[in-house]
Amino acid sequence: MSTNLIKRWEVLETTHPIPEDIIKELTSFPPFFQKILYHRGIKNAVEATQFLECAAECGDPFEMKGMQETVDRLRWAITHQEMIVVYGDYDVDGVTSTALMVEVLTELGAVVDYFIPNRFDDGYGLSVDAIEKLVEKGAKVILTVDCGIRSFKEVKRAHELEIDLIISDHHTPMPSPSLDEMEAYAIVCPKQEGDQYPYKDLAGVGLAYKIAEALIESLHAPFLADNWLDLVALGMVADMVPLIEENRVLVRRGIKKMRLNPRPGVQSLAQVAGIRMIEESEPGFSGEVLVYSYLNINAGDIGFILGPRLNAAGRMETALDSLHLLLAKDLIEAGALSQKLDNLNMGRQNSTRKIQEEAEIRAKENGDGILMAFSPDFNVGVLGLAAARLADKYYRPAVVGKSDEEFTRASCRSIAEFNITTALDECKELLVQHGGHAMAAGFTVRTENLPELMTRLKEIAHRELGELDLRPTLRADAEIPLRKLAVNVQSAFMGWLEKLQPTGTGNPEAVFVSRNLRVKSKSLVGADKSHLKLKLLDGEQEFDAIGFRMGSSFRELSDHVDVMYIPEWNNFNGRTSLQLRLRDIKNAGTPD
Repeated sequence: MSTNLIKRWEVLETTHPIPEDIIKELTSFPPFFQKILYHRGIKNAVEATQFLECAAECGDPFEMKGMQETVDRLRWAITHQEMIVVYGDYDVDGVTSTALMVEVLTELGAVVDYFIPNRFDDGYGLSVDAIEKLVEKGAKVILTVDCGIRSFKEVKRAHELEIDLIISDHHTPMPSPSLDEMEAYAIVCPKQEGDQYPYKDLAGVGLAYKIAEALIESLHAPFLADNWLDLVALGMVADMVPLIEENRVLVRRGIKKMRLNPRPGVQSLAQVAGIRMIEESEPGFSGEVLVYSYLNINAGDIGFILGPRLNAAGRMETALDSLHLLLAKDLIEAGALSQKLDNLNMGRQNSTRKIQEEAEIRAKENGDGILMAFSPDFNVGVLGLAAARLADKYYRPAVVGKSDEEFTRASCRSIAEFNITTALDECKELLVQHGGHAMAAGFTVRTENLPELMTRLKEIAHRELGELDLRPTLRADAEIPLRKLAVNVQSAFMGWLEKLQPTGTGNPEAVFVSRNLRVKSKSLVGADKSHLKLKLLDGEQEFDAIGFRMGSSFRELSDHVDVMYIPEWNNFNGRTSLQLRLRDIKNAGTPD
């Protein structure tokens, strides 16, 4: 199992050149931006305008199967003051979904409470014990958000207790048994059979927003669900759903709301993490100077800065701290919670690093097909992060789990060539519980069945991957000489790239390749010296570059390199400069 994973480079302007007729259609855009648009499936000016302005139409929530029944039951509960419990999950998607529904139901006059399971005590998703306790507390309706679609046993128990349980979940249902056999009051999931909603990739918080939209419309409330789009943006970006079509529209609008009117919890967490409020001024109609401020945040900041801190609470202690932060009404309360989350995130980083190192040693003993590592000493809160690091480093599906005498709980991360959830479905008779996506999943198995499960997963991996040359392919939009990005053109260049926001899964940031750059200086940075920092020269033009978790390349670099990167603004000590965020680096002349 080699750590020197050589990645393929594909420069799309070469492998997928833009046709002349499409160049004519996009003639109002700079040539480099025409290529970027074309690589995102845009072929004419009308499509370009719709894409750049996020003008896609959003679907009618009542097109969703189960939505009318959900709204009718929630309306009855609101009118008759029955207790509604919002049952969430401990990741950012689940926490934002919970915060959204709690705030909307409260605004509508409902008697509402919430429950988020503790990762260490309760495990993932619905539990019989939690349902029984909520019934004792007086709950009449339980509305799940971001969980429940595979919880047949737990839903059955709720039915026995005569509590109306509504499932809203964006995860993929099991092939069998059919959801028709689930004894839920209603199920809202665009991936269920027979659902007519056109957009299938909403996150859990996207579904919560659609339920809120339908409920507010049904009750003719004097406010809009759009008031909660900041939470939608947080959850969707952090959950890495495709930022296309309706998702992209909602995230764009949500980030705008977050920038102009951030809730106390978001503003406080951003400030603790180094994201600042920006103050600007402009002349008013009467000659006076108008001063306004906004939070300087984008989708990348959510994914790499806010999201990990919000997730850290559920990984290290309890996700209730993140929920309380999002629900906070003043900056004093939010400030204390934000500092706690920042501290937890530092602890999470240290714990992940230690588990990754141990997991690598254990995984190497299990062969190259699928990496698996289990230990009673692993922190269950960071299993998924450790698995993701292994999958990224070795480009193999990875499973990392915590075992005790009775049960083993594991998180899985995969690669494009291997659907990990489908693989687990093949082994479902061995599993207590499992679920997830093609690229990420989790499961619980009785420890006595773990050896057989490992054998089965190895066999499936060998069958699916055994004949493949497993190396990741990194794609760039275009190749440009770095010297062309002189200081006098950088603002215009970056202004065009800003129009692609929000970027993320399904709508990636623009990526470029520049070649034969001279390495003026190089160093290792970060607490563990795992990041690579460079000063690169192309002629007289000098640029800073940063390669996160690329420190292992330090000794191998020659004096001249080729780089694949994302250009970004770097703000440091009051100075703003263009920086290259490296995706990969190799010695100049190395074949793609």
